[in-house]
Amino acid sequence: MNRSSAARQPGLFEDEAVLVAALRGGDDRAFEFLVVHYGGRMLATSRRLLRNEEDAKDALQEAFIQAFRAVHRFEGLAQLSTWLHRIVINSCLMRMRSRKARPEESIEEMLPRFAEDGHSVKEYQDWPESAERMIERREVRELVRATIERLPETHRTVLMLRDIEELDTATVAELLGITENAVKIRLHRARQALREQIDPRLREA
Repeated sequence: MNRSSAARQPGLFEDEAVLVAALRGGDDRAFEFLVVHYGGRMLATSRRLLRNEEDAKDALQEAFIQAFRAVHRFEGLAQLSTWLHRIVINSCLMRMRSRKARPEESIEEMLPRFAEDGHSVKEYQDWPESAERMIERREVRELVRATIERLPETHRTVLMLRDIEELDTATVAELLGITENAVKIRLHRARQALREQIDPRLREA
């Protein structure tokens, strides 16, 4: 596909209604614009979920093909980018399910320990600066990213979809085929494990 034609006409499809109409009409320039305009952001999502460059690119390509075929069903109840984002995530999840099944490690070893009375064995103290300030530092971002990568996939996926991709609980439950309560439990445990693992490192820093 020649990307230059859409690049030479950047304002042609800036109106979303015009873009959707052109996509429904099979306009190749509209499809090219969709790929050029949204491709970078959607590839970043695919990379975060799949953690493999080739898989990420393949999932994204499949998502764009699905979007092009299904655009006649797009009702405009959400932004086109939101609709496309969900298709990309679903494409990634399908690819994750098709991978060779491997026994998943338990998250228990990453969780905080609790005494018999239900209180945490370790006493947590406030971090020396706000989480928002710390996450601005590259080494902290890398620490958080590496810790997320270590989470068992079922918990990591829920954390990514809720906290990184910012999907609501109902949408995540629908995409994963689980109950909303299961999403909440996995998310809570994933956040607990994340805090437990990064807390000592942040205090050292």
